[in-house]
Amino acid sequence: MTFARIHGWLRAHPLAGDAALAGVVLVCMVVGSFADPHGSNGPVFGTRTPSATALVLAVLGAVSLVLRRRNPLGVLGLTGGITVADLLAGNSPAPIAIAPVVALYTVAAHTDRATTYRVGITTMAVLTATAMFFGDAPWYAQENVAVLAWTGLAATAGDAVRSRRAIVESIRERAERAERTREEEARRRVAEERLRIARDLHDVVAHHIALVNVQAGVAAHVMDKRPDQAKEALAHVREASRSALNELRATVGLLRQSGDPEAPTEPAPGLALLDDLLGGFRRAGLPVELAPLDPAVRAGLPAAVDLAAYRVIQEALTNVRKHAGPDAKAEVSVVRVGPNTEVTVIDNGTGKGDGGAGGGGGGHGLLGMRERVSALGGTCTAGPRYGGGFRVQAILPVKTADTARTARTRKEADAVRAAEGPGEGSA
Repeated sequence: MTFARIHGWLRAHPLAGDAALAGVVLVCMVVGSFADPHGSNGPVFGTRTPSATALVLAVLGAVSLVLRRRNPLGVLGLTGGITVADLLAGNSPAPIAIAPVVALYTVAAHTDRATTYRVGITTMAVLTATAMFFGDAPWYAQENVAVLAWTGLAATAGDAVRSRRAIVESIRERAERAERTREEEARRRVAEERLRIARDLHDVVAHHIALVNVQAGVAAHVMDKRPDQAKEALAHVREASRSALNELRATVGLLRQSGDPEAPTEPAPGLALLDDLLGGFRRAGLPVELAPLDPAVRAGLPAAVDLAAYRVIQEALTNVRKHAGPDAKAEVSVVRVGPNTEVTVIDNGTGKGDGGAGGGGGGHGLLGMRERVSALGGTCTAGPRYGGGFRVQAILPVKTADTARTARTRKEADAVRAAEGPGEGSA
């Protein structure tokens, strides 16, 4: 823990750390200046005294290391020049060479590899050649070889540190990028889910409330003169409101947490309930004709396509009932055309406002239909018909991305089973 605190403090105060390092280097150079490296049992102290020039150069070399992070190449050039000057004066290279070794490490750790190679080779060559030809020891002395070894080690160590920092930074950037991607994906999914729930709520509420409104108006109109018809209309109101509550309960169940025992589990509506849907409109006073369903449609559609077709028909007929006028009639057809399912709703109404089935008066009906169909890769068009009325057509691809992925997964599983051959039970 103490080392971690010290390391954190040094990272926060790099100049103070460099000053401390310069002090340590100065102590090492001064102590090394008083040592004779040629003793019989190792370095011997007390037999050698450095000159004043050597001490001044040592101080200059150490002090220049304080600025090694701000100007690595400049500090390396200065310390290298001081070392060459000290060697030309006939001093041993061992003490004074510490400063350019530290400076060369800094250059390698803070620049690119090509610069490290160029500067490192140049530094090694200049310092080693100067020590061999102008030092106080023979050219083959171990101090001269040490200059070559320590400068090469400094360049190698600095390059390794730089590479490690680059790898760590790359890992950190990838982790941050992955985190941002996860957050963006989560926000996108939340937005898509909210939009889907909003479409379902709109479809359910708009359809059933429109029917309730019509039947309630009929009941109020005939309450005094034809009570039996008023009771029938109120029964339709009760049935429509019950259906609205059931669908709302199913939609709200999507917001519950998984595993909630109170969450409804009934399937989403689809074309299997189309007769009940059209019956509700007929009881509300809207004549609706249904073209014979294509056998390919009766064979079943993917759940997403089935729900989208049902909602398009529901919303289109709701708008016909609301906006196409009291004498409007509607026709519905669902056919399979190649890889697509075409859903068409037409009416002969003359109503204004939202424009018949399309609902173009600023509501969310047409927008919701287009979003629902586009989410499956299909197209939805709505507009006036030639000669009067309105037309809504949705083209829904049967093989959506989900069904194609499922089919691909099944093919892969079949291929794996075929490759494995008979199981153990067949041996």
